[in-house]
Amino acid sequence: MIRTTWLLVLLLLLQWTGMNAQSFEDSTYPQPVSKKYAIEETDADLRMKKLVIDRDDNVYALTNEGLFVIIEDQLVPDRRYRPLADKKPVDITIQDGTGILYYLYEDHYLSNAHAGKPYGSFDSQEYTQIAVNDNGNVLLAGEEHVALDTNRGRETGTLEEPILEVKSYGGDFFLQTGTGIYRYEKGTARQVVEDAHIMDWTFGGEALFVSNDKGYYAVSAGSWQEQESLRTKLPVIPATSLAYRDGRLWAGSDIGMYATQNLEDYRYYAFRRWLQDDRVLDVAVDSEGNAYALTEQGISEVHFKEMTLKDKADYFYDRIRKRHLRYGLIGEVRMSEPGDMTTMEMHDTDNDGLWTSFYLGSEVFRYATTGAEEAKRRALESFEAYERLISINPLEGFPARTFERKGYRVSGGPEDWRPGGDEKWEWKGTTSSDEFVAYIWVAGIMDQYLDLTAGEEDRVARFIDQIMTHIIDNDYYFVDIDGEPTLWGRWNPEYINWYPETVVDRKLGSITITAGLQLAYELTGKEIYKEEMYRLFEDHGYLDNIRIPLEKIGPTPGYIHEGHDMGDGGWNHSDDEMAFLTYWVLYHYALNDELRQTYAEVITDHWDIEKPERNALWNLITYGTSGDIDLPSVQWHLREFQLDMIRWDVKNSHRKDLEFLEPNFRGQTTRELLPPGERETHRHNANPFDLDEGNGGLRSLAGDEYLLPYWMGRYLDVIVPVTNANN
Repeated sequence: MIRTTWLLVLLLLLQWTGMNAQSFEDSTYPQPVSKKYAIEETDADLRMKKLVIDRDDNVYALTNEGLFVIIEDQLVPDRRYRPLADKKPVDITIQDGTGILYYLYEDHYLSNAHAGKPYGSFDSQEYTQIAVNDNGNVLLAGEEHVALDTNRGRETGTLEEPILEVKSYGGDFFLQTGTGIYRYEKGTARQVVEDAHIMDWTFGGEALFVSNDKGYYAVSAGSWQEQESLRTKLPVIPATSLAYRDGRLWAGSDIGMYATQNLEDYRYYAFRRWLQDDRVLDVAVDSEGNAYALTEQGISEVHFKEMTLKDKADYFYDRIRKRHLRYGLIGEVRMSEPGDMTTMEMHDTDNDGLWTSFYLGSEVFRYATTGAEEAKRRALESFEAYERLISINPLEGFPARTFERKGYRVSGGPEDWRPGGDEKWEWKGTTSSDEFVAYIWVAGIMDQYLDLTAGEEDRVARFIDQIMTHIIDNDYYFVDIDGEPTLWGRWNPEYINWYPETVVDRKLGSITITAGLQLAYELTGKEIYKEEMYRLFEDHGYLDNIRIPLEKIGPTPGYIHEGHDMGDGGWNHSDDEMAFLTYWVLYHYALNDELRQTYAEVITDHWDIEKPERNALWNLITYGTSGDIDLPSVQWHLREFQLDMIRWDVKNSHRKDLEFLEPNFRGQTTRELLPPGERETHRHNANPFDLDEGNGGLRSLAGDEYLLPYWMGRYLDVIVPVTNANN
C-alpha cells in the first residue's frame, strides 16, 4: 500500500510556486581518488631524491640507487632502455616547453628524444644538476660553476656562492643560491629574488612562486616585481616543494600535500587516506591535472576521475554487496592490517539495525525512483533481518540489537548477550532508542514507496505492532530479559519530563514515540495508538515538548542518568541523526493537517541550526517534509564525499588556513566546514567539525551514508540525471 499523497501534494505545490528550480543536473565532475605506488626495492639505504613527469605522463622517481618509473600501477626500476638500465643518473630534468626527459650522469648527459642525438660530456663528477630550456640549450651546474651548451658550443662560468638548484623557464635559466634566485644569461647571473630562506620555487601563469619559512609569495616572471604578497594562511608552513599547472598551485610539506587555485582556499591531501607517508619530498603534476607526491615509501597520486554522482552510487553499491552485508544487516568491516581489505572481517555492532536502515532506505528510494525490482527484493531481504531481531529472542515484541552465530560475537560485553531459541545463535539485548528510530523509519518508507503486496504489508504492520505493543505494555520502556528497562529505551512520561527543556532528550523522546504511535495507527488501524498519542499530548505535554525550539538547548549540568551527565556534554550529533530520520515518519504520518503544519515548523527550526554542517541527508529530509533546502550544500556534500571509506587517522588542528572558533556547546571548531575528504570517515551521528580523529585504518564503513541521500535526492527530483548518461 503506497501512502505518498502528502508528498505529492508538497511537490506539486513547490512546482506551482516555482520552487522546482531546487535541483541540479548530475553532470560529470572530477572526483579525487588516492592511488599509491610503493617502492619495490627493499634496500634500506635507498633514498628518494626527485620526482618528474614527462610529456607522455610517465612518472619518474630519481633515487640514489637509480631511476624508477610507474608501469602498470607499480613503481619499478626503469629498465625500458637497455643501455641505461644499469646506470644511476645523478639528476634528471624535463625540457621546458616540450616535456622531454634528460638524464645527467657522472660524466655526460643525454636524452632519448630526437633519435637519441642530445648528448654532452664533461669531466667525471664535475656537474650534479641539469636544466634544459625550450630551445634545447642545456645548463649544467656544479657546486659553484656552470656550463651552458648551445648550438654555438659550451660556455662556462662561476658564481661566488654554492648553487642549490637550477631550473629553466621558456628560453631562460635560473639558479638558486643561499641569498636568492638569479637569472643566468651569457655568463652573468642577475638576482631577481632576494630571499635567504627559500624552500622551493616554481614558475606558472607568468609568475615565479617562491616558498620560504613564513609562507609563499609570487613575483612577475619578467619585471620581477611582487605579484602576490606573502601568503601565510596555509595548511602547513613551510611548503618544501612546489608545482604549478593549469591555474593550480600544488605544495608538498612535512605533513602532506595541498593545492589552491585562488591562493586563498586550499584542498589538503594528507595522511594515509591520500599518501603513503606524510613527509612529502617533491611534487609534480601530469597533463591531466593529477598530482603526485614523492615520499620515502614511494609515490602517491591524487587522481581526478571524471564521474557522476550516479557513478559514485554504483561504486558504493558494489562494495556494499560484496563486503558489508552480514545476514542482511550492514555495518563496518574490521581489518587486522591497516587499510588491507584482504584481512577484513564483518563484525556485529551495537547499532546494526540503525546502520542497516540507511542501506535499506537507499534501496527503497531506488525502487521509488526507478521501479527496479532488484531494489525491492533486496530491501525485503534486509527487512527479514529486522524481523529476526524480534523472533530470535523469547520476549514478546522486544527487538534485539543484533544477532550472531554462537561463539562469534564481537561487540559489547558478555553481559549484553543472551542465548537464542536456537542454541547455535546468540542475540544482543540492551536495545536503545537509536534502534527504535531505525524500525519506524524503515517500516514507514517501505509502506510508502515499496508497492508491497498484501502479505508484505501485513509483515511490516505486524513488525511495528509487536514493538509498539511491547512499549505500551511495559509503561513506555524497552524491557530486557532481566525485567528492567534498557538504558536508552525509555519514553515514559516520568522519565521524559524529568529533563528540563534545555536538555534535548525531552524533545527528542517525545518526537520519536509520537512518530511511532502515528505510524502504528496508520499501519494497523488500532485505536489504542491514536488514543495513546493524544493522551501523551494532553496529559503529559508531549506536543509541547516537540515544539521546544532548538535554540533553547544548552549546557544544563546536574541531570545525571545512569551515571551520564545529560546536560553538560555538548551537542549530541547522534540525536540529530535520530531526529531527522524520525521527522520523515512524524510528518508523513501526521494524523491531521494541523499537526503536519506544526511538525513542518519543528523540522525547519532544526534544519536552520544544522545548516553549517551542510549535510545532504538532513537537507533532503527537510525538503521532503517542510520544503526547505540548501541546494548548494547538497551538491557539495555528495560531490565531495570521498570514495575511500577506511577510517584513517586524520589531523587538521595544526592547519594555518582555517579560522578556528572558541570552544562552544555545538562543538563547531571552524568557521567553515572542511570537505568530507579532509575529515575523518564517520557516519551521520558524529560531529563533522571534529578535526583530529580516526581509527588507525583498521575499520571501513560501507558507503550507505552516501547512498541514502543520493537516492532520496533522485526521488525528490533534486538530482536530475543527465539525459544521455547511464543514470
